[in-house]
Amino acid sequence: MKKMVVLTGAGMSAESGISTFRDSGGLWEQYRVEDVATPEGYARNPQLVLDFYNQRRKQLGEVQPCRGHELLASLESAYDVTVVTQNVDNLHERAGSRRVIHLHGELMKVTSSRNPNDVRCIRELTPEHCEIAWGDRAADGSQLRPFIVWFGEAVPLIEKAIEEVERADVFVVIGTSLNVYPAAGLLNYVPEGVPVFLIDPNTVGWHSSRPVVHIRKGASEGMAELIRLLKNYNL
Repeated sequence: MKKMVVLTGAGMSAESGISTFRDSGGLWEQYRVEDVATPEGYARNPQLVLDFYNQRRKQLGEVQPCRGHELLASLESAYDVTVVTQNVDNLHERAGSRRVIHLHGELMKVTSSRNPNDVRCIRELTPEHCEIAWGDRAADGSQLRPFIVWFGEAVPLIEKAIEEVERADVFVVIGTSLNVYPAAGLLNYVPEGVPVFLIDPNTVGWHSSRPVVHIRKGASEGMAELIRLLKNYNL
């Protein structure tokens, strides 16, 4: 079974109704990214940050995976698929994808403010109890914070993602501007000769000389087109 690695970004979840900050002038749900997605913003106003992510979790419970998520999950019947996502939602998992690497954290999880990557402190919330309050404590006694990799923080799973990409037989990019590193650098680890497909309706800053098949469609229509192309390429 051929190994397929798929890098997904905000454009994948946009069709489900998840808003993206890059499409709104640096705002995310009308909040400045610097205020709600950086360690400095959390230090300045932790209550604002906790409230913001509580609202994002509620929003996540109101949306469903799009057809693109479902089609990607369906490819597991024919390929060994690993999804590497920049998204913090759980829509890939809810659509049926079984192997998902979340580079930027997971919205439905919370963790220690002292050591966010301490596995003993990472806890998954439920849709029914998806809010955390000031005073809620992690296992190490520190304030619970969102399990999100904020701007300026290290991306602990990037090495695991690189290992997957290095073994890919097919590499697919869906709905990402390829402007956010280190995720954008994963393309550099795709083995020579491995076909690369890009699904995005817009022109993407492709910082590579390697050939790419650009499917200029959104996630759902683009995934349907990809499935047809894979048959044509006999992949």
